[in-house]
Amino acid sequence: MRKFLFLLSVSALLPSISQAQESAAPLVESDGADEDARTLTITGDGFAASTELTGESVSILTRSEIEEVQGADIVRVLTRTPGVAASRNGGVGSFTGIRLRGAEAEQLLVLVDGVRVADPAAPGAGFDFGNLLPGTVGRIELLRGSNSTIWGSQAVGGVLLVEGREFDGAEASVEYGARDTLYATAALGLEGERYGLTFSGGHYDTEGFSSAAAGIEADGYRQWQAGARGRFALTDTLDVVASARHADSRLEIDGFPAPAFTLADTAGFQETRESSGRIGLDYGGERLNLTASFSLSDTDRDTFDPGFGTEPSFSTQGRSERAELRGRYFLKPYVVAIAFGGEAEWSRFSSSFDPQQDAEIVGAYAQLEYRVRPLVLNLGVRRDEHDRFGGATSLGADAAWLLGDGWSVKASMGEGFKAPTLFQLYSDYGNAALEPERSVSYDIGIEKGARRSGRFHFAVTAFQRDTEDQVDFVSCFGVTGGICTDRPFGTYDNVGRARARGVEAEATVGLWAKFEAGAAYTYLETANRTPGSANFGNRLARRPDHALTVWGDWRTPLDGLTLGFDIRMASESFDDAGNFNALDGYATADLRARYDLGPVELFGRIENVGDAQYQTAAGYAQAGRGAFVGVRAGY
Repeated sequence: MRKFLFLLSVSALLPSISQAQESAAPLVESDGADEDARTLTITGDGFAASTELTGESVSILTRSEIEEVQGADIVRVLTRTPGVAASRNGGVGSFTGIRLRGAEAEQLLVLVDGVRVADPAAPGAGFDFGNLLPGTVGRIELLRGSNSTIWGSQAVGGVLLVEGREFDGAEASVEYGARDTLYATAALGLEGERYGLTFSGGHYDTEGFSSAAAGIEADGYRQWQAGARGRFALTDTLDVVASARHADSRLEIDGFPAPAFTLADTAGFQETRESSGRIGLDYGGERLNLTASFSLSDTDRDTFDPGFGTEPSFSTQGRSERAELRGRYFLKPYVVAIAFGGEAEWSRFSSSFDPQQDAEIVGAYAQLEYRVRPLVLNLGVRRDEHDRFGGATSLGADAAWLLGDGWSVKASMGEGFKAPTLFQLYSDYGNAALEPERSVSYDIGIEKGARRSGRFHFAVTAFQRDTEDQVDFVSCFGVTGGICTDRPFGTYDNVGRARARGVEAEATVGLWAKFEAGAAYTYLETANRTPGSANFGNRLARRPDHALTVWGDWRTPLDGLTLGFDIRMASESFDDAGNFNALDGYATADLRARYDLGPVELFGRIENVGDAQYQTAAGYAQAGRGAFVGVRAGY
């Protein structure tokens, strides 16, 4: 049967580039059943296409690379792509923010199995990567740069798509290691002539270590997670698709107890329940592709302080529902197409101190796509209307010039916007007059190949993004008039401006058919450009100027044994907007091994071999040296 690689894909006819095209010939599409997932992107217009058919900067991580990295730490996977800066308040499971090309963590749009999973109840309505464990992830796609034309609100820094596993068979893995850590996953895939169905789940439990660098009491974390993805072909051109995911987590946290009010050991903990699901119809005709879907995401958080009883000391509930239609019509097959779509999203939040508030946003877009060798050109426009603040228009364009022999020059310009969150609008600190954050980004680069593995892949890109009307918190201490009227504890306002620019590069190379190496590097300059701010000209917090990850794998002469390493380095940064609190640069190294015995694979690693002591958020410790061993079996 057809191999359905992507939940949002609407046809078995997936675009690819013919290797035997003459100049000025159309970039034809072919049956995508055997396409390598490392060469396909859906961020261009929502449909699966070769990465050569977009001028945007995209990196793709497949299941094989995720397994290669090993373990439950999503940061160790994501830092294999350029542009990524991660900060975390402790160990695995602690709050984890991903800043892409210097954008705020809340300005990265995250979708899991096609569902937007940002928490509307969080102050910035961002996604906490602490609860995303990679054991059941099948694929990650990362688009860098503003792209609200196709993806709407929040796509200021970029778009990160996560897909669960899809396969035919059964597999289970378990690993145990440092800090009494156990991580077990299992997946079962069923595939027939007209259907495909995959169930997956995982359990993670660790004693952990003290999140507070000055603490001594270990902070544990556990999570149960389950998911399912399915597809059923009603006809040769119409499929029903569905997905569901639920994660239940418990994290022990440190805080700022009296009388010192400095970060220290506490007995507090937080329980989080994340649920999401999507159901849709995919139609793939000769010229017209359509996908229609309804999705929802729900996040509930309860924070407990045992010193004040057994009931939660603070709770939040955030929910969003979304109806969506995407389409693509070929005006001239494989040469000129119109991609189009429309969405409506309803979100709401409430907390222990805030009554329920809700908002609605609707949007529509169109993109013209031109594909005649050697030129690929995409031009798009979008309009969104928010029932609380009004509307926003976004433009986007990208182009690729195919030079031959796998080389191409790529460039893109994109606009992004992020609607103010319900917390920023209607909490005790809210300001109902807020406008959306806006950005415009540019990049240009050259690329060889479209795969992260193989004989040779290389890409280098220069980029810049300017952001204005960023929503920042305004202190009202000692101020009673103006925006601070009736806001004694502060409020939010559109006062922030920022710039981020730099160069990023990634490469993989295969040597001697036995050794493969890769690297991802980012040089980043950031600046606060808020007029009149005391922090004008300062570097943005938690964004190192230099970040480098280097990895390699050697298939040894001993049949089935592979040895590997990952080295991660980051330069110093600042933890605060005032640039008073410096975070030292650091370097860590991991050693890995895998022994393939056919249906069974043994694996193990040593993380942070040098036992580096470092922080990515001031006062919060990171994991020291730890050893882990595991076994994976499947058929």
